[in-house]
Amino acid sequence: MANHLSESLPERTFQYQSSLPPLPVPSLEGSLTKYLDAVHPFASEKEFKATVEIVRTFQEGVGKELHQKLLQRAKTKRNWLEQWWLDSAYLELRMPSQLNVNFGGPAPYLEHCWPPAEGTHLERASISTWHILKYWNLIRTERLAPQKVGNTALDMDQFRMLFCTCRVPGVTKDTIHNYFKTESEGPCPSHIVVMCRGRSFVFDALCDGEIITPPEILRQLNYVKQRCEGEPEGDGVAALTSEERTRWAKAREYLISIHPHNKTILETIQSSLCVISLDDTKPYSSPDNYTNMTLEALTGDPTIRWGDKSYNSIVFSDGTFGSICDHAPYDAMVLVSMCWYVDQQLKATEGKWKGSDSVRPMPIPEELVFTVDQKVRSDISHAKQQYLEMTQDLQIVCYAFTGFGKTAVKQRKLHPDTFVQLAMQLAYYKIHKRPGSCYETAMTRKFYHGRTETMRPCTQEAVKWCEAMTDPKCDVNVKRKAMLLAFNKHNKLMAEAQEGNGFDRHLFGLYLIAKEEGLPIPDLFMDPLYAKSGGGGNFVLSSSLVGYTTVLGAVAPMVHHGYGFFYRIRDDRIVISISAWKSYHQTDAATLFNNFSNSLHEMLHLATTSQL
Repeated sequence: MANHLSESLPERTFQYQSSLPPLPVPSLEGSLTKYLDAVHPFASEKEFKATVEIVRTFQEGVGKELHQKLLQRAKTKRNWLEQWWLDSAYLELRMPSQLNVNFGGPAPYLEHCWPPAEGTHLERASISTWHILKYWNLIRTERLAPQKVGNTALDMDQFRMLFCTCRVPGVTKDTIHNYFKTESEGPCPSHIVVMCRGRSFVFDALCDGEIITPPEILRQLNYVKQRCEGEPEGDGVAALTSEERTRWAKAREYLISIHPHNKTILETIQSSLCVISLDDTKPYSSPDNYTNMTLEALTGDPTIRWGDKSYNSIVFSDGTFGSICDHAPYDAMVLVSMCWYVDQQLKATEGKWKGSDSVRPMPIPEELVFTVDQKVRSDISHAKQQYLEMTQDLQIVCYAFTGFGKTAVKQRKLHPDTFVQLAMQLAYYKIHKRPGSCYETAMTRKFYHGRTETMRPCTQEAVKWCEAMTDPKCDVNVKRKAMLLAFNKHNKLMAEAQEGNGFDRHLFGLYLIAKEEGLPIPDLFMDPLYAKSGGGGNFVLSSSLVGYTTVLGAVAPMVHHGYGFFYRIRDDRIVISISAWKSYHQTDAATLFNNFSNSLHEMLHLATTSQL
């Protein structure tokens, strides 16, 4: 009977956390073999020979020793990578994180019930915020279904980081402050911070323990808007979060030193459920062209978003929406899951509130006024200046390719994600006449606290295929054969990476152990080919499948001469955001998109003729 009962109970969000397997450590020999295979496309014969020697010396000598130490570490931790990754990939970085690390993007609601329209933004914001609060409550009451691949449960820990979470700058290293608690763990902050015209306000999203309704949220947002429109702009302290990390840490310490109330305000923002940014811009976008919204989400007014917050919900004044999020505490799939939920809810209700219009008496939003002096004002103005210079250098295009989508690719028995990845590489190859080192995110969430592994799509097979495709003398059968080999290799590497069997995180772990033990950095990592092939965060194409939903975002390129390439795949279309730096003249996001579109058509043609 008990068995039968447990089967009928809904699964709880975090119920599988304790039973997830630990993150494995791959074999040293396996990782080094894969590494050599991955660097091959970027080396001359002579360079490759030298690297083979370096790898052999490493494998027989210091590598063996470091690998043993890594195995020891893995015995005491369920995830040997977790803290290292958080520190090295995020918290120790000193460059401004808001533009370089955060991810942001447009909401898809304009595709159905909410096309851009004047005078609608606050009413819409109150409805979308209500759905966001329902999602917060699902996580809080652990009623959000745990995600799975087939029957395998995935780690859900990152969902604790979506709300009530904030990065706090440190002089040498940042920290993450997470105030979220499930209902069974205790009380959780329920206040929301609204930023508008350089000012911040706060109100509680609960009244008598219940989530406030859209008409009640609207009352609060209207109050903020009226205050901001009728009075001078605020000091814009939020702009400090866009600053270089050490500078921001020192500015923050100074801010706290001039008045104790400043610390209270910072705590209020840090612990808030999320930040709502009321943005005066109208970044007109359409289902086929999301460029303006994507650019605005990533590079908009720094005085109305808190760059360190795990979730800033941006309300544009033309009734469209976006978000910008700190990448340190979680990966984009968490935000994608929530936005997809909101999108589905809005579709089902046609974007309308069908409940009661009555507004209960509740406190009006309280303004959070920082005490500032001349030094703080000058820090703010410096932050704005450097932010402006950097954002003006970022180029973004976000277009829909509407020629075909998942349906056509699957009919030809090919994997849609691999299809896009190969088209991307061919596009790069056509422009730059050489292979580009390439990073694709692989998800390792089937392991305890697993996040990501690097999958390197620029394989020897992919390069040979690109060479065949750009050779006018090459026979169509040769091209097709080369394409299928490239597909198979990509699929195999992706499957291995998702099983915790990639090599990038493993080598990274060995590097960190050497660093922690005060040993000299092994030659493997000093070899020019290590960086040339993308190692140490040097990938020219930094890419990620955002999913098969309506939600997309973008991140800045990893390197100055590189691209960010992010996409979502639908049945009838593929929507892509591409980022590049304008100051590097050899890269251009629009050119890459055009070549990518052509490559997609060429590939489908090649795959179609193969069935004859």
